[in-house]
This record gives sequence, C-alpha cells and structure tokens, in this order.
Amino acid sequence: MLRHGSLDDEVEFGHAVGTQRPGTRRTEVDGRTIRCRVTGTGAPLVLLHGIGRSLDDWDEQHERLSGQYQVISLDLPGFGWSDPLPRPASVRGLADAVAALLEELGVDGPVQLVGNSLGGAVAMRFAADRPQQVRALVLADAAGFGAEVAVALRVLAIRPLGRLLLRPRRSAAIDTLRGCFRDRSFITPQRIDATLALASRPHSATTMLQLLRELGTVRGIRPGWRRDLLARLAPLRIPTLVLWGDKDLILPPSHLEAAREALPHSRFHLFPDTGHFPQIERADEFATLVGNFLTDHRAQPELQETS
Repeated sequence: MLRHGSLDDEVEFGHAVGTQRPGTRRTEVDGRTIRCRVTGTGAPLVLLHGIGRSLDDWDEQHERLSGQYQVISLDLPGFGWSDPLPRPASVRGLADAVAALLEELGVDGPVQLVGNSLGGAVAMRFAADRPQQVRALVLADAAGFGAEVAVALRVLAIRPLGRLLLRPRRSAAIDTLRGCFRDRSFITPQRIDATLALASRPHSATTMLQLLRELGTVRGIRPGWRRDLLARLAPLRIPTLVLWGDKDLILPPSHLEAAREALPHSRFHLFPDTGHFPQIERADEFATLVGNFLTDHRAQPELQETS
C-alpha cells in the first residue's frame, strides 16, 4: 500500500533544511516506512545515496533530469527518514529493499541506476543479482573498486570507538562536509543542519556501523566482497558510466583506474577540482553526462572515454 506524505510530513520527519520537495512521499514496504521522492515521467531513473546520507543529496539531479525521466530517489533503510531493515544492514539487504520499493511503486521493466558512494555498491549489487531489471548503471565515486578509504571511516570499524565518534555533533557534521566537498561554498548552514539531523536519526549510527563492518576494517575496504561483486558484474556487460571527483577525500580517484580494469567496457569521466559529491558540486555537467550516456548505450569500448 502506498502512503503519500503531505507538505507537513517534512516537518514531522524533522527535515532540517525546511524546504518542501515536490514528489516526496512515505511508502510502506513490507511493513516498514521508506521515504522516497518521485518526479517526472518517462523511463525510470533510480538515484541511490551514500552512507549516512539521504535522498536530499539528489535534489539537483531531480531538478535537471525529471524532464526526461521518472526520477526516483529514496532514503535507504536505516538512513534519513526510512525505517531500518529487520536484520543487520548489508549491501545485499539494501539492494533487496530498493527492489521491493520499485515493486511497490509499480515500476515495470528495467531501470537505470545511479549510485553515489555506498549507493554505487548497492547499485552494482542490484545489477549483479537482477541483471534483467537493469538497463544501465551510473557509478559516481562508488564504493567497490579499491581498498583505500578515508581514515575517518576506517576508525569507525573499531569497537566501541565507532559509536562514540558517531554521536551527533555540529562540529562532526562540519567535518563530514569538509571531507565531501572540494568547494567550501557548498558547506552552507542549511546543509550543516541537514547533516546533523541525519546523524541524529535513531537508527543512523547502528546502520552505518553494521555496513562499515561488513565492507571494511581499520585497514580499509575488504577485498573479498569487492572481488566477488565485480566478478559477477563484469561479464554482464551492462552499459556503465563511472564518474569521479579528482579531489575526492573519501574514496580517492585512483579507484577510477581500478574501475577501468574491472569494467573495461564502461565509459569514464574525471571531474576536475571536485570532491565526493559530483552530483552536487558539478550538477549541470553531471546531468549532461548522465543524460548523454543514457541515450547512447551502444558506444564501443574504445570510444567510451570522456575528457
């Protein structure tokens, strides 16, 4: 059953920014509430956020892409204003939840998936498990290609230090955003408030720690799940665009080279002077690259390099 949120729901949910986003709703899936946003019409384009974040990271892309596509974003279970999974969070569990939401929304046929950071790993897992349901992938600064990750995330895998460090603090919210944005003008008071509100959600820290311990250790991202996932994904040759910010401090741009080796049939693009959120820092260019790619899935590998 679909339950549509009203304008007041954003206030009820405690949204720190205080703006009302068209198309935002609450959807009940398997007895749990998922906050999602649906705008536009056309082929479905699903946007997946990173760890500890929310669908609000896709505001700029809803604005730019909903004229061509039915754009769907969601708070992944346990993050933002979505209920957690009934079991410990995992990449596969999140991918399954995305599939369940799409079914609840009545989305038929294959979808186009765009994932940032953790959302990229979720998108790859979705595609590896359900290749017939995926028309194309866009992976933006995605987890899953290399071992290196910011020290701030590695130390969260240490018990009980991780939970202590995830206590909601305004200074921590500012530090988080400094690690994500190259251009400090994006670190606005509104975005700081929103980041603090996300960290204050009751299930955020637990979900984040469960995922971090599945995916990595204090030494970095575990090789096993990355190797297995890419081994399943690569032979499928799903049309894929891999994007990266050249100043990403969370997942370094060297991961783009690993992506070239793992998914050689893909297109690649490196954004100059850009951090971990190119969909925000380079919103226009990001939307143009995604739009152009989705209209041309059949480019030959040797022609799939962008500058």
